[in-house]
Amino acid sequence: MLTLHTAGLLLTGAPGAAPVPGGAVAVDGGTIAATGPYEELAAAFPGARVRRWPGLLTPGLRQWHTVALLRAYHPDPREYDELGDRPLTGERLAALDMSETRRAGSVRRGLQQMLRHGTTAVAMTGTAKDPVVSAAVARSGLRVVPALLAPGILLDRPDLDPLREGRDLPGSVAEPLAAGGRADLAAFDVPGEAALLEAGAGTCVATVLAGRLVYRRR
Repeated sequence: MLTLHTAGLLLTGAPGAAPVPGGAVAVDGGTIAATGPYEELAAAFPGARVRRWPGLLTPGLRQWHTVALLRAYHPDPREYDELGDRPLTGERLAALDMSETRRAGSVRRGLQQMLRHGTTAVAMTGTAKDPVVSAAVARSGLRVVPALLAPGILLDRPDLDPLREGRDLPGSVAEPLAAGGRADLAAFDVPGEAALLEAGAGTCVATVLAGRLVYRRR
């Protein structure tokens, strides 16, 4: 079914592109059919399902820290009282009794956390010796992009928020939203790009991965 995703403001992520107030993205299967003002797309695609999001629509974000984040331990919610809810690294990670089952669960939760931060593309390197990570990423459907152009990465402090490394929206996305492109997008409950950069990707309310709604804040 063709779906229109719409919000108060659309940022396509293309350098120099103007914001589109009341913008929308038409998604047909896993592909973007069109972008533009909601009224125009609604007229062009009558009968399309409409998903309305608060705030801002953008392309999905790119995570440079993929391997470091997935090698960290992401506590199960049942462990929050003991371990907290942040990824564990260093001495705290080394102190854990890590079975294969426990590690696989951590990697799965790490990927879920990335989706909660609007991530749809992950940079991968050094995974040949880490089959748990590479297999989980392949199953997730996240787009894998080269890490060759990655900026300096704080390996001792991997961050789930891709905007911290990208520094602006065009620098934080793998591909702008455009007709014919893969339908990877995210919605954030903020009024504009400046507010998004200030508040961070934790404001994500929805993530669409190849046309599938894979995260929705409840």
